[in-house]
Amino acid sequence: MPIYVWKGKNIHGERRKGQLEAVDEAGARAHLKRLRIEDVVIKPKPKDLFENISIFQPKVTGKDVVVFTRQLSTMIDAGLPLVQCLQILGRQQNNATFKKVLLAIQNDVETGTTLADSMRKHPKIFDNLYSNMIEAGELGGILDTILSRLATFKEKRMTLQKRIKGAMTYPAICLVLSLFILAVILVFVVPIFDKMFQDFGSALPAPTQLVVNLSRYFKSYIVYALPAGIILIWLFKKYYDTEKGRFQMDSMILWSPVIGTLVRKVAVSKFTRTLSTMLQSGVPILDALTVVARTAGNKVIERAVLRVSASIAEGRPIAEPLEESGVFPPMVVQMINVGESVGELDTMLEKVADFYDEEVDQAVENLTAMIEPFMMVFLGGMIGGLVVAMYLPIFKIVSVV
Repeated sequence: MPIYVWKGKNIHGERRKGQLEAVDEAGARAHLKRLRIEDVVIKPKPKDLFENISIFQPKVTGKDVVVFTRQLSTMIDAGLPLVQCLQILGRQQNNATFKKVLLAIQNDVETGTTLADSMRKHPKIFDNLYSNMIEAGELGGILDTILSRLATFKEKRMTLQKRIKGAMTYPAICLVLSLFILAVILVFVVPIFDKMFQDFGSALPAPTQLVVNLSRYFKSYIVYALPAGIILIWLFKKYYDTEKGRFQMDSMILWSPVIGTLVRKVAVSKFTRTLSTMLQSGVPILDALTVVARTAGNKVIERAVLRVSASIAEGRPIAEPLEESGVFPPMVVQMINVGESVGELDTMLEKVADFYDEEVDQAVENLTAMIEPFMMVFLGGMIGGLVVAMYLPIFKIVSVV
């Protein structure tokens, strides 16, 4: 519905202004009349010049989706009709992009489209996992329960992502800072010493000569370094976007000594948590595995899960193909095997996810504890090495004198 901007006076003669949604201007005036607003000046809200340019629109965050999911679950559990819930949540939404999406979903549901199909039209906000679970909730008549599980699941996944990002922030900042300091020294500091050393007229020590040559090379080619770096990053991204490149890079990350352990634990936690949530919500296991594979975030894990899905379609138990994949730890395979044997696979998967969430926490703490001294040694060694290299000729002259 169009939005109208209005000005007027209330019954006390005080000036008021605001905006409201209405079918037309007459509807807006009728609404203001019921609110006892007089001397009304009303006009359509001017269009935003950038409303159709996505880069200028606010992004819908994971927190926005979690809050919406939790609120929708509560309202449906309280007995409110779905269309009314969507209308209320859409109108009170502060994020303009998300508000537009929710009102579009409300319009689709009003015309007879299911909530799941309406959400599938917005895959950047509601992924396959979300829409499939909503579909299962609609079919089973337990939409409020499914929404509550979805909110809990997304909250736990967001918490996990924050921990990992927090662990990576410190080394990333240190690395950028060290490269910046190195560039400043090579461009502005070393040339001063280089000019001084040329007046000495004697051969420089090897470390000093290495630093001087590096400075000269860096100053000469710095103009080409930035474009070359951008091109290399672009080529890497293009290669990573291919099926082969993504698989090779994900394999290297997964089997790397330190980071690989953390990535594997995160992948196991994500796989078991997602599959458990979907099975508890009534999604068939083959459909659940397909969705889990697409949301794995790692091509090696994705291929392993798709092979598991194909094996189950042939009548095999889930534990056997998981073990054959070589990606999942033996303990995980054994616990899943036990859960499948006793008919409580979803419960066992949830226990595995809880265990690996704790493992991820410990791995993140260990990684952070290991990175901090390493970065300090790296920064100290780099700066100290440059300083020593620059002063070696001075020490040499002093010793000669």
